[in-house]
Amino acid sequence: MSAPEVKYTQIFINNEWKNSVSGKTFPTINPSTGEKTCAVQEGDKADIDLAVKAAREAMKLGSPWRKMDASQRGRLMYRLAELVDRDAEYLARLETVDNGMVIRTSRTSMKRGADLLRYFAGWADKVHGKTIPIDGDYFCYTRREPIGVVGAIVPWNFPIPLLFKKLGPTLCCGNATVIKPAEQTPLTAIYIGALCKEAGFPPGVVNIVPGYGPTAGAAISEHMDVDIVTFTGSVEVAKIIQQAAGRSNLKHVAIESGGKSPNIVFADADMAYAVEVSHNAINTHSGQVCLAGSRTFVQEDIYDEFVKRSVERAKKRVVGDPYDEKTESGPQIDQEGYDKVMEMIESGKQQGAKLECGGNRMAGKNGYFIEPAVFSNVQDDMRIAREEIFGPVQQIIKFKTIEEVIERANRTSFGLAASVLTKDIDKAITIANSVQAGIVWVNIYGVVPTQAPFGGFKMSGLGREGGEDVLNEFCEVKTVIVKIPGHQGISKL
Repeated sequence: MSAPEVKYTQIFINNEWKNSVSGKTFPTINPSTGEKTCAVQEGDKADIDLAVKAAREAMKLGSPWRKMDASQRGRLMYRLAELVDRDAEYLARLETVDNGMVIRTSRTSMKRGADLLRYFAGWADKVHGKTIPIDGDYFCYTRREPIGVVGAIVPWNFPIPLLFKKLGPTLCCGNATVIKPAEQTPLTAIYIGALCKEAGFPPGVVNIVPGYGPTAGAAISEHMDVDIVTFTGSVEVAKIIQQAAGRSNLKHVAIESGGKSPNIVFADADMAYAVEVSHNAINTHSGQVCLAGSRTFVQEDIYDEFVKRSVERAKKRVVGDPYDEKTESGPQIDQEGYDKVMEMIESGKQQGAKLECGGNRMAGKNGYFIEPAVFSNVQDDMRIAREEIFGPVQQIIKFKTIEEVIERANRTSFGLAASVLTKDIDKAITIANSVQAGIVWVNIYGVVPTQAPFGGFKMSGLGREGGEDVLNEFCEVKTVIVKIPGHQGISKL
């Protein structure tokens, strides 16, 4: 299987393809080879200004988008989902060359993206207000109105699903958007611009500006005409975005910013199953997953056997060509990501954890491939147990009691996800109710349904994505009070 032809590399504004105002381009690199795939137009502040202007025009009262029936918005979204399905194989192959994601995962990502669109399309004509029986002879109702122009800053690890997690509720609620895809993986997002136009969205509703975070991303965060920034990425960048929102127009901010998620294995768990679940919890997509089970807590009774089996499983994992159907893991995203993982592995060794296997560059590979690593004898104060690694590095940590593991699991600034593997329902529910995390799995890991809210406690984020809850992020609630004719009321002020 070969890499597909790249069809679009320009900026998409007002349903038109444009070169950057500056004339600059930037390379997108194939992480499997380290070689340049193509040059992409590099948007910056000038291009973001044009995109925001187009989005603001689309949001004007009386515009085709504002006058469109909610049910018709939903139909356009359904049409877009159909187009994603139609081109899913092309998009999956394009994602794999741009991201290094194994082809099976790329295909699943396209299906998930289309499913997200359909889910939010169904909500389009169900976003409504309430009537409220206030005191006095008044009729009171609320309206849920579009928040306005949405700035969406999309990460590189799962470009299509995370794009549609933002675009779905944005369009459902009647907003317009300016999307900045990650500079590492802009190609599938740019292609979606062509599908949006084909689906029939009016000009200015969806605008896509590839570029770098410190320029294009910063321009979105600081823009006085952007009403909300929705961002998925690192804590460090999330803080910069919040600061920019405060310095500019106090725009709303919705954030998902990673985690250091505990995966808790009790001695009564099915050993073989727990080893496999825990292995995949950290190694899926080469560990480049925000909700990865990156702290594997194992009860002391089974600790040594669990480590032994985890090492055996890690050594069997197939790492290599992401286009090969048998491959389980591809490369890290780029040289910077590779270097960070390798630096964290070295830190683990230096701080006294035992590297049981892996942790080396894959022999004979030109891209950014790392052998899956397993550490034992990990202590809570080690960097590998505290910091997000974003790589195939399993840290196996010993614990004794349920009370102890709850306290240690919560001893982190993150709170995105958690899991527990046990046959004891009392233990399972106690963990689920006690661990500070936005989502908790019992006897499974990594299931994130389209219909359920997803987001984090503490520094793992603000707000929720997915499910009905996310609609609150993209609407403003307006209260309207009408004096009932014939009543001689006075002001309530």
